[in-house]
Amino acid sequence: MSTNRADAYKAAGVNIDEANQFVERIKALAQSTHGKGVLSGIGGFGGLFKPDLSNIHAPVLVSGTDGVGTKLKLAFAFAGHDTIGIDLVAMSVNDVLVQGAKPLFFLDYFATGKLDSDVAVRVVAGIVEGCNQSKCALLGGETAEMPGFYADGEYDLSGFCVGLVDMDRIVDGSQVGHGDVIIGLASTGPHANGYSLIRKIYNASGLKGDDPLPGGDGATVAQALMAPTRIYVQPVLNVLRDLPVKGMCHITGGGFYDNLPRVLPSSVSAHVRFGSWPVPPVFNWLKDQGKLSWPEMLQIFNTGIGYALIVKKDAVDDVMDRLQAMDTPAFVIGEIAPRVGDEEQVQVIFPEA
Repeated sequence: MSTNRADAYKAAGVNIDEANQFVERIKALAQSTHGKGVLSGIGGFGGLFKPDLSNIHAPVLVSGTDGVGTKLKLAFAFAGHDTIGIDLVAMSVNDVLVQGAKPLFFLDYFATGKLDSDVAVRVVAGIVEGCNQSKCALLGGETAEMPGFYADGEYDLSGFCVGLVDMDRIVDGSQVGHGDVIIGLASTGPHANGYSLIRKIYNASGLKGDDPLPGGDGATVAQALMAPTRIYVQPVLNVLRDLPVKGMCHITGGGFYDNLPRVLPSSVSAHVRFGSWPVPPVFNWLKDQGKLSWPEMLQIFNTGIGYALIVKKDAVDDVMDRLQAMDTPAFVIGEIAPRVGDEEQVQVIFPEA
C-alpha cells in the first residue's frame, strides 16, 4: 500500500507536489505588485483588499473580466509565454479604465492538462508585469490541472479585475456632443483581438515565426504578432486627474465600428479620418496577405489605435501635451458630428485616391 497520500491523484494525472511548488515560486512575483491595500498573500481561499477611500465621496466599484482568445495558439507555437500574461491583464484593466476607474486588484485563472511549472511561472511573470504597469495588485488566482481536457503543452487563461471610481468622476460618454474631438492612443499591434483571422492568414502565408515580417521594421513575424497589448492605465489616469474627458473607448474586437458607438449618445456620430495616424506594418501585412479592404480591417482590428479619448476642442492641446509627457503616442483622429437619421454611428473618412 502506498504511503504517499497524493499517489492516487498523481496516478490520475494531477501532480499536487508540482502545483504546490508552483505556488511557492510565484508568491514572491505576486508580492511585488502588492501595495498597502493588500491584506492577504497568495495561497489563501480569498484575497483581501482594503481600498483607500479617504478622497472619494461616493465610491463605485467597476469590474471587468476577459481572456486573450486564440492568441494563445500563437503563444504555444512561438513559445511566447513571457508576454501573454501582459495581454491578459491589459484586456481587463483597459476595460475598467474606460469608465474612469483606477484598477485595484487582479485575479487570474490558469488551466492546463499537465502543469509545467516552468512555463506557468513565465506566464505569471507576464501577469505580474502587466499588474506593475497598471499599478494593480495581483491578489490571487486559480491554477487548475485537468488531465485529458487540454492538448499537451497547451493551457487556457482568463482574468478578472476590480477598479474604483468616485461617482462624480465616472466617464460614461453621456455628455459627448457635436464639435468634440477624438484623440487616438497608439496600439502596439493587434493586441489580443482578431487572432482567429490572424492565425488563418499566418498559416496560409507559409512564413515561420522567425522570418522577418514582410514590409516590417526589422521585427520577425512572431515579434509582430505577439507584441503585448499596450496598457493605458497610467497615462489616462494622469489625464483624468486634471483634465476634462467626456468619453473613452477601448478598441478591441469589432474595431472602430463596434466599439466607439458603445460610448456615444444616439444623437451623434464619430467621424474618423483614416490616415491621421501611422498604421503599424503588421496591419499592412495582414491586409495584403489576407486580401482585405481597409473597412474590413477597421471592423476587425484596432489598426493602430488601441484606445480613444473624446474631449472638448479647447482641451485638445492640453490633453495631447500631457500624453506626450507620459511617452504615450497620440493623434487627433476625428471629431463628433450630429447623426443624420439612422446612419451608422462611425463614419470613417478615407483620403481620396
